[in-house]
This record gives sequence, C-alpha cells and structure tokens, in this order.
Amino acid sequence: MWRLKHTALVSALAVGSVSGYGFPDCKSGPLADNAVCDTALDPITRATSLVKLFTVPELIDNTANTSPGVPRLGLPAYQWWSEALHGVAYSPGVNFSTSGEFSYATGFPQAILMGAAFDDELIKSVGSIVGMEGRAFNNYGHAGLDFWTPNINPFKDPRWGRGQETPGEDPYHIAQYVYNLVVGLQGGLDPEPYYQVISTCKHFAGYDLEDWDGNLRYGFNAVITSQDLVEYYLPSFQSCYRDAKVGAAMCSYNAVNGVPSCADTYLLQDVLRHFYGFAQDRWITGDCGAVESIYSPHNYATPQQAVADALKAGTDLDCGTFYGKWLPTAYNESLITETDLRLALVHQYASLVRLGYFDPEDQQPYRAYDWNNVNTSPAQQLAYQAAVEGIVLLKNDGTLPFSSNINNIALIGPWANATWQMEGSYFGHAPYVISLVMGAMEGGYNVTYVLGTHIASNDTSGFAAAVAAAKEADAVIYTGGIDMTIEGEALDRYTITWPGNQLDLIAELQTVGKPLVVVQFSGGQLDDSVLKCNASVNALVWVGYPGQSGGKAVFDILSGNVAPAGRLPITQYPANYVNEIPMTDMNLRPNVTSPGRTYMWYTGMPIYEFGYGEHYTTFSYEWAQAPATSYNIQALVDAGKSATYLDIAPFATLSVHVTNTGNMTSDYVSLLFANGTYGIAPYPNKVLVSYARSHSIAPGNTARAELPITLGNLARADTNGNFWLYPGTYELALDTSRVLSAKFELTGTAAQLTSFPQNTMTS
Repeated sequence: MWRLKHTALVSALAVGSVSGYGFPDCKSGPLADNAVCDTALDPITRATSLVKLFTVPELIDNTANTSPGVPRLGLPAYQWWSEALHGVAYSPGVNFSTSGEFSYATGFPQAILMGAAFDDELIKSVGSIVGMEGRAFNNYGHAGLDFWTPNINPFKDPRWGRGQETPGEDPYHIAQYVYNLVVGLQGGLDPEPYYQVISTCKHFAGYDLEDWDGNLRYGFNAVITSQDLVEYYLPSFQSCYRDAKVGAAMCSYNAVNGVPSCADTYLLQDVLRHFYGFAQDRWITGDCGAVESIYSPHNYATPQQAVADALKAGTDLDCGTFYGKWLPTAYNESLITETDLRLALVHQYASLVRLGYFDPEDQQPYRAYDWNNVNTSPAQQLAYQAAVEGIVLLKNDGTLPFSSNINNIALIGPWANATWQMEGSYFGHAPYVISLVMGAMEGGYNVTYVLGTHIASNDTSGFAAAVAAAKEADAVIYTGGIDMTIEGEALDRYTITWPGNQLDLIAELQTVGKPLVVVQFSGGQLDDSVLKCNASVNALVWVGYPGQSGGKAVFDILSGNVAPAGRLPITQYPANYVNEIPMTDMNLRPNVTSPGRTYMWYTGMPIYEFGYGEHYTTFSYEWAQAPATSYNIQALVDAGKSATYLDIAPFATLSVHVTNTGNMTSDYVSLLFANGTYGIAPYPNKVLVSYARSHSIAPGNTARAELPITLGNLARADTNGNFWLYPGTYELALDTSRVLSAKFELTGTAAQLTSFPQNTMTS
C-alpha cells in the first residue's frame, strides 16, 4: 500500500504508525487490580472499569487511530489501522521485516477475482488463513488485531477505481462473500471466548466514487432512495453487521442524502446499532480523513461542531488527527460530554477485551501463533486455488486448452512479465509472485517474451519485435488490459475501452495467422467487443489481479491442467455506457435519462453479462429437487417465525443434477436467478437468489448442487425500504443461458418481512 503512488491512502494525514505492539501487564502492572483484568467479567464491564480511569485529555488522545494508550496506567499504545483485504497488507499498523521472519505474508488474488469463483467455502478458508497470519504478525509486534477489511460496497459503475477491491456487483453474492470471509477472519461466528482478529466492513454507506469529473469522494453527496438503499447498497452491510457479527464498522467519506456518513445518526444509530443490532462491544471508525471532511469539503459544520456531530452520531474513532485537534474545543463549548467520550472508548476497549488483549497468554490458543503459521503449504495451495477458480473464459473457438503440438509460445504485452502488479491494490509483501513468463516456463513451454507496448502509450517501437516473435511461435499469447495506473483508489476511469495502443498491437499480431489468445488483466471490465467479434482472436480469458500464484494459475488454465469455471461477477458494458449515465447518479432503475444499472436493471445489451463464463467441457442439467407449483405466503411466513430474522427464513432448498457430458474434469458454478412481475413496478430483469460451486466433476459423472433460497431472496422493497413477499408468478432459471427453468406461484396476500427505520433527519 505504501510503496505505490496509486495507493496514496491519505498519507498526507499524518496518521502515524507504530513499530511494535505490547500487551497490558495484568499480573503486576498498574491495572492488575482493575476489573479490566478480571476474566470472569463481561467485556463491557471490564472496558468500563478501565475507561473510568482515563482523564478527559486521555480520553481525547485515544480517539485517534494512532492511540498513545495511557502510560501511567500501563496501557500500551495501539494502532487501530491494519489492512488485510486479500492478505496482510502494507498499512500504518503492519510492519514487514526487511528479511527473515515476518518479512512476507500470503498474497491471495484481489477480491474481484475471488468473487468470480462463487465459492463460499473457499472465501471462508481464505479468511481463516489471513486471520491466522494477522494474529501471528500481532503476536510478534508486526500488526494490530484490527484489520480494516473487507470493502463491500457493490461495484455498480464500471468506472469506479476501487471496484477491484469488491467481490462484484450483485448484492446477494457480496452478502454471501462477506459473511464467509468475516467468519473466517474472526475465527467463527461471534466467537467466544476470543476473536482470532477483528474485521471491519467498509464503507458504510453508498460509497463508489473517487474523483470522477471533479466530484471528489471526500465531499460527494450520494442521493439514494430508500428502495435502492435497502435492495442494493445495504444488503452486504446487513450480512456483515447483523448476520456475520463483525467486530467493527467504517463510515464513508460521502454524505447520504445530505448528511455526511460519519455524522449521520440515522445511519450509525437507527440502522447500524439498532436495526442491525451492532452491539456495544463493537466500534465504528471513520474512513481516513472522513471526520475532517464533515467540516471541509462537505461544509456541513464548523470544525468543533463537526467532531461533535461525528462523536455523538457514533463515530468512535477518527482515522486522522481532527478529533485530537478539535474535541477539546467541542468539550469546552459543551458540544460533547465526558459520557460521549467514555462511551466511544468503551466500545473500542471492549473489543480488545474480546481479542484477549488483557488476558493471560497461556489461556489463549491464538497467542501461540508464530512464523510457522505464515505462508504454510495449505496457504500457498489456497492462493493458487483461489486464482484458478476465479479465472473466467470469455471466448474460445477450441484453441484452448493448448494441444500438445504447442511448444513454442510468444508471450507479449505489458502484463507478460509483471510480478507485484498481479496483487492489485491493498497488497502486502508476498513470499513470491509468479509472473506469466515464469508460469509458462514452469509449464514446460519454450517462451519468447516481448513487451511490445505499455499499458497506455503512443510508442509503437516494440511492435516489430512482437510480430517477429509471433511469426516464430506455435501460438501467441497477448497479455494486457489495464492496471493501477488506470484504475485505483482516488482514480476513476472515464472510458471503459481498451487502450488504443494495445488494440493496435493485437491487430498486428492477428495478421501473423498463429493461434492468438488474449489474457485480460483488470478489476473493472473493458469493452471486449473488438476481440469478441474477431475470428482471428481465438480465445479471451479474464484473470483480474490473480495474486502470488497468478502466472502458474493462468498457464494451468491455458494448458488444460485445470479447466476454467469462473463467472464474471460484474457486467461488461459497451463503451458508450459511460456517456449514458453519470457516475453521480445513484439510481439503479432505468428512466428517461438512464439505461439502468447492473444486470438487474440494465436495459441495453451487455458485451458479456454478469455470470457469464465458458468451459472446456459440456454439461447437462436436470432438477433433482424442483420447486413446488404453488406456495402459500402466510404458511411460509408462519414456518419462518422461528428464524432469527424473517428475511433469512428458508423458502426452499432446491437442487440440480449437473452431469459432465464432455471429456475434461471441471468445476461448475450453478447460478439460480428469479424473475417475474411481482411487487412494485418497474420489475428487475432477474435477480440472483442462490448459487453453488460443484468441484471436479469427472467426465460422465454427476454432481448435485444444493441451492437454498430464503424468503428475503424472493422479496422486494417498497418505497420506504420495507421488504415484502408478494403474490404472483415466479420463474427460476439456471445459468445465464437458462439451461433449466421452473415456475411457481406465491398465493395469498403480501407479507411484510422487515420494517426498515425511517429517516426523520433533514440535511
């Protein structure tokens, strides 16, 4: 994160860092007789007893991410900001050694590629490994216990620079992803007695713009209807905060409907604390600089009123220095009380209690983690598996997998010999990164590597060498797309086309007449229509940012050692889409000025649709458990009343037999969509209601994919944000190509599943 210009994560904020972490001495230190050291008490009681000892200046000092602790109490300094989006990552709280132990951590693929795997168990396993490595780093003073991950804002606009950090565009898919990741990271579902580490779901809410057309994220006002808010922008956060019971939350830079998120009592109290049940032993941080942004550029309040608004709304921690500078003034002017300050600190230290921060080391299995728990063989295999599972085959005329006659390849393009670039943003120091050149050589190919051109350049001087190499090869692989000089934090795109210089080189490579495969790297999609419609481009593969084993994963796919089964987690729009709707338009539904957003509402024709992905083999399908022809709504609701929340009560678990009718062992992702004219018009094209990944289906074998559906999966929201189960005709269809379908009726009267809190605040 800190090595690259593109990851300028508020480095100008003087947020500080810590070089090591200590633990309070509860045996013989000043706190030994305080209740915070009594393991028989609950976390809130213990934290309250500790925070009672703080003076007001000490309270204020510890509201920043770089907390100095309280030396007179033997309470060590603590850095709350560590990162681990897809592996322990560079951040103020993470300190990689220059060599030897704790000099690296497993580098998994970027989230967008792992999302393309549609494999919940894989994601839970990744979370478990990252959490274990994070805890090992903490035990030896190299990281905190709180990791500000994951990014679960849905990726609705292809121009968003940070879309690569997310699992994709579909709210149900992201909700499943984050649930499994958080449970893995934290060591279980709200685990007792200790968390492995604490995860922080961000950015709450409505954040998906960096700097488009002069609209900076720090001051942007996202105008969102209640209907869109609950149907699209919030399901992932509900899954994280309510269902996965994450330990921390982050409010975003932007305002929602006129109120900056970190000063929004409605969002942070009514929705987060009360509606989602975000407990008092969990805390809320502002994004870095978000508290200051309430003052400027939002111009919402004076500096002292801005910090008061944030603290009283529920922002416990300021990533930055604005609390430290202005809370004393706010306190002296009676804009905040000592009780407000103590409550914020109780939230924070209660979470540290749940991490075992004050407890004897010998009582905590997690404190035994060490360097032997980092970059283990299972972790390396999992990083490779995550890359392989996510890779998406977009086009293939039979050229792939390469035949045994392909020995000499020309590997051309700006991604061919890339290494650390394959990790994407928010990365750490991986133990190794396998480039495509290395992956090809490991796969037994004779490789001629030529750069040919850069990501975006007017320089064509490398074209001739690339064409010459292509003429001598059995097959040509062009590796291009975009990178973090084109998309990233604080960097939105204005176009979604391939850089012209790359298309020019591909056009020249086509004329050689050799088998030509294009490997596309990117988080956001590019309009591939030129490649899709050109018969001289024999195959097209999207590989995202594939992480430390990227080169091996790509070549195992190209050579057929493994069959591709990933699915696009986002829509690939035509280039003109960027001229049809501004990034600042938060509405999902189409109207006279908008073609709609995401596969659910887009009225145009995508280049490749959400969920698309080809295979090396063929499959046949039949219902193993089809839906009934009719269901009574009241009976469903009555049966679901024993569920913790009615929206997650079961509707039915359907299942499909998937038979491999081809010649190659392959995974298959079953995507089940629902559509129909039920609820309030307009109606979505379709919505994803369940998915499952079946592994290693051998030729002639059949897998049974279980597809559970909840009442909430079939519900739609009214204009107040309440979910209802409506009567009507519903159709279920398997896969984007509708290889299997079934209809059923919901009878009776509409039933309300949720009562979303109404916003009485005004801007």
